[in-house]
Amino acid sequence: MAVMTDQSELSSTRSRLSTTDLALVAAFAALIAVCSYLAAIPVGGGGVPITLQTFAIMLTGALLGPLRGTLAVIVYLLLGLAGLPVFAEHSAGPGVFTGATAGYLWSFPLVALVVGFGVKYVVRGRRTSALSVFLACAVGVLLNHAAGILGMSIVLHVDLHTAAGFDAPFWLGDGIKAAVAAIVAAEVHRAFPALLGTTRKR
Repeated sequence: MAVMTDQSELSSTRSRLSTTDLALVAAFAALIAVCSYLAAIPVGGGGVPITLQTFAIMLTGALLGPLRGTLAVIVYLLLGLAGLPVFAEHSAGPGVFTGATAGYLWSFPLVALVVGFGVKYVVRGRRTSALSVFLACAVGVLLNHAAGILGMSIVLHVDLHTAAGFDAPFWLGDGIKAAVAAIVAAEVHRAFPALLGTTRKR
């Protein structure tokens, strides 16, 4: 009887965890969509808008980890692909994935994956340190900008130097977003140390 009870409790725990994971993925996909609307102002020659999108994606990776964070971003992108106006400036549809911002969009799952992996497996026990989380987010910023520059170069038919010029106005803002995301994530991990899995003390 005791064995059966233990198995029942284990099965129930797994079920709750699975439901929690799905809820977190859905909630953070919605958060990214909301942040995509905020401060959507076109800047630079490429017409790429400034939003809080990248802030939400870095925060998603830092809080949910590589798997759940990446899934949340993919859900967000699929909603936009299906026609829901969840992208910057209320845009949606397949055309967004081939426009001037395509490189940024395509990199979003990788940004969440890299930031999540960095916080969960590299930063690990130091995830309550905003500086440590910021370094993981900084790698995501570099990846996002590299993909954005390449995308604009291809779509707008300009050289990489010109595309980098279009991208330049976003660096300072994204640095600030990474810092704020790191501060928020560090505080959340301090309050919920098991969010990414319990860290074993040696």
